[in-house]
Amino acid sequence: MMVAAALLTLLSPVLAVVFAAMTVNMVVRSRDRGSFLYRELRISRGRTFELLKLRTLTKAALAEMRRAGSHARLYEADPANLTWAGRRILKPWYLDEVPQFVNVLRGDISLVGPRPWPPAMVERQVAEGRSYRQQIVAGLTGPAQVTKGTDRRFEDLDLEYVEYSRELGGWGLVRYDLRILLRTVRVISRGEGLNY
Repeated sequence: MMVAAALLTLLSPVLAVVFAAMTVNMVVRSRDRGSFLYRELRISRGRTFELLKLRTLTKAALAEMRRAGSHARLYEADPANLTWAGRRILKPWYLDEVPQFVNVLRGDISLVGPRPWPPAMVERQVAEGRSYRQQIVAGLTGPAQVTKGTDRRFEDLDLEYVEYSRELGGWGLVRYDLRILLRTVRVISRGEGLNY
């Protein structure tokens, strides 16, 4: 939690620039107006919580997503659904994820772990006999977030992390998590997020 607090403090100047860019975007383009933050229901260790994100979706796309009971990732894949700030600033640099440091401070998620999935997706996994999301704390980053350009499924990468966490434990897991955090920094510094 101390690391999350330190990172949030370190990123506060970046957030100030992001909020300024989002404000200008909302003033100029009416379709991009709305709140700065939004919440999505996710699961971590079998518990439902509200994942915080900076809003990347237009008013219409966000309303449609809520009507459909869906989640942002499906809508973010279409650049037409993104605000200008979402498309040009937030998604390429993963800045929409920064508010999740608050989720880490609250104990909803950890810095590293499987990606927190929406309840409906977790329910389908559990019905198919895969209940690991009920047993492990989800993470802000993890193998699924830093393994880009491969054909490996997110679920397989999450399962790999679960296996490592069971096998390594203690300092071995700390070292593994630190390697993932360093890979995350490399991915972010290269702007390897969604590009349109």
